Amino acid sequence: MSLNESAVFGALHLSNRVVMAPLTRTRADADGVPTDVMVDYYRQRAGVGLIITEGTWPAPEGKSYPGQPGIVTPAQIEGWRRIADAVHEAGGSIVMQLMHGGRVGHPAISGEPRVVGPSALAAPGQTRTPEGKFDLPVAHALTAGEIPVVVEQFAQAARNAIAAGLDGVEVHGANGYLVHEFLSPVSNIRDDQYGGSPENRARFAIEVVTAVAAAVGADRTGIRLSPQHNIQGVLEEDDADVRSTYAAVAEGLAPLGLAFVDVLQAAPTGELVQRIRRTAGAPLIVNTGFAVETTRAEAESLVAEGWADAVAVGRPVIANPDLVARWQQDAELNTPRPELFYGSTAEGYTDYPALETVGAEA
Repeated sequence: MSLNESAVFGALHLSNRVVMAPLTRTRADADGVPTDVMVDYYRQRAGVGLIITEGTWPAPEGKSYPGQPGIVTPAQIEGWRRIADAVHEAGGSIVMQLMHGGRVGHPAISGEPRVVGPSALAAPGQTRTPEGKFDLPVAHALTAGEIPVVVEQFAQAARNAIAAGLDGVEVHGANGYLVHEFLSPVSNIRDDQYGGSPENRARFAIEVVTAVAAAVGADRTGIRLSPQHNIQGVLEEDDADVRSTYAAVAEGLAPLGLAFVDVLQAAPTGELVQRIRRTAGAPLIVNTGFAVETTRAEAESLVAEGWADAVAVGRPVIANPDLVARWQQDAELNTPRPELFYGSTAEGYTDYPALETVGAEA
């Protein structure tokens, strides 16, 4: 396989095997509605084989950051429709990442009275809110009766994303947010059917993805996982437990026939990631680092050697809206400006020069 080859992942058609990783950028308005500058941002990056959107909340309790978009209200759905239309007009494909932040959030951000999680534990550290910086609060432990409500919130959000014209959805099961919180024995200390054993801790992730697949089609559904990322207090430090937990997740997903599984892991060629791939039986998107740039050579070798069906790229896509063309032409890359990754304006967002602009100025 080549990075430049097209691919079919379920109902998704990729013009190449470079995927835009989900990237929080905080440019939505105060009501979680996508803005004009977001339309421009995603349109600019339609040359990748598949865009995975920034994490988008499926319920107000799931909002983690000021400026994070939602997919709940009619205005949010309409805002995302403008983005989907712009990407499609530019020849691209786009799926929405459904991200429930779980205990990573704050009432001053969400406007809700609580944050929720598998257990009554706080994530470590502080968060920035419109009212200042605060410690992350102790989560309300979801009851067995409340869990199906959250599962349905994911399913309805998926329906809303498809209604907005997006090509599919990705359940965010990574990076210390709600689905991932259930997977770790450190953040999940439950003693019911959703806690304790690896199989029980995997149950919530499987139920969410199963419900989403039933709502919009498994051929339009994927999941992102980040085993042993050890972030935001979601620790997975026991290798044997990690193997058992992610084997249970993959086995639970296998009957669905998902469009893809997207794994963020430093060792994508290792047995852990490749076993998830074999067991789940879905095309594999790999992302090799978090705050570490993926190089063209690395991405090409992962696909050419058969370790992955596509490669998700973050920072290079932020700084190079035409990254695929630059890689094809071996052109120089723009340098990312991390101090502007999060903000509310076009600066550091839609003002990175395209290759033809650079050439014209040379």
